[in-house]
Amino acid sequence: MTQGLRAEYDRIYTAITQDLVQMGQLVENAIEQAMTALVECEISLAKDVIAHDEQINQLRFQIEEACLVLIATQQPTAGDLRSVIAVMHVVIELERMGDHAAGIAKTVIKMEEEPMLKTLKKIIKMSDLSETMLKDCLQAFVKRDTAWARQIAAQDTAMDELYRSIFEKLISIMAENKKLIPRATYLMWCAHSLERIADRVTNIAEQVIFMSTGEAKELKF
Repeated sequence: MTQGLRAEYDRIYTAITQDLVQMGQLVENAIEQAMTALVECEISLAKDVIAHDEQINQLRFQIEEACLVLIATQQPTAGDLRSVIAVMHVVIELERMGDHAAGIAKTVIKMEEEPMLKTLKKIIKMSDLSETMLKDCLQAFVKRDTAWARQIAAQDTAMDELYRSIFEKLISIMAENKKLIPRATYLMWCAHSLERIADRVTNIAEQVIFMSTGEAKELKF
């Protein structure tokens, strides 16, 4: 690129990444609010999470369109093109995380006023871990920090262990008391959504590595 084209590309790409970070913050808020609704049985807050999911969806389409315009007008190559493609992958993952948060909120509405089970404490741990992973991974993306991205992805092992522990406990609860099956099932859905959020954070970590090195590889730990 000439110096003028370089400056224009950098300007547009910076604006895109700013929108990406904003989208990530919206998703973080959605996860946090969905979990608050779950813990405190706040139906109105759950409905707010569901309503605001459309804002996350629209931001995804806005970013994707900006990326396509950038490719068409600036014709980036090599590392620049990988960066734009990575952004397009990341916004899909973020949009799906927003769907998972909305799914938790919908579960809260289904649960209505049913009492919680002790297993909820571990689900809160899952939520805290998923939010931390997401926040850190978005920063790793902006900074192109591949080492940090790998460290974040490695935390998915802890998330899987928490999910496995919760799943086994809930199955045990359902086997011992059939009256608790609905409550246990609802919590299982929430735990599964959080586990999937962590999986999608790992996918973002893979995009950090792809755009920085050109290596397209699944991270496994």
